[in-house]
Amino acid sequence: MTERPEDLARKGWMSLLAKAPPARLAALLPDLPETALLRPAEVGSIMVRGRVGGTGAPFNLGEMTVTRCSLRLDCGAVGHAYVQGRDKDHARRAAVVDALMQTPEAARVEAQVLHPLRLEAEARRTTRAAKAAATKVEFFTMVRGGDQ
Repeated sequence: MTERPEDLARKGWMSLLAKAPPARLAALLPDLPETALLRPAEVGSIMVRGRVGGTGAPFNLGEMTVTRCSLRLDCGAVGHAYVQGRDKDHARRAAVVDALMQTPEAARVEAQVLHPLRLEAEARRTTRAAKAAATKVEFFTMVRGGDQ
């Protein structure tokens, strides 16, 4: 079953919001609109699963603390968020952005919040890749005269 383009887009911004530094998200979205909480921000844990080599049989890696929140804007749009850790404000802001992205405000929110977060995440990835590349070691084997 293939996913709809709007579902893929939503997965992308929800992932970006979940991984965003909470202080940066708060700086980009300082004022929150009025909302009705469907599920107030609450802390819990989830089981993280892994696969050997990325393709092997799944196994339970361990538990991770997450905070989730669901809310409804006055216009009726519903937003959800799951974020790592115990930051309830981060979960609420992420849920507000998710809801706003389903309204006519989506273009403004994309430009004001998501685009800067996306650029910063890419910069962090590039920096991390450069640091990893700096530690790369090239091994080579010399052929000895008697091994021919």
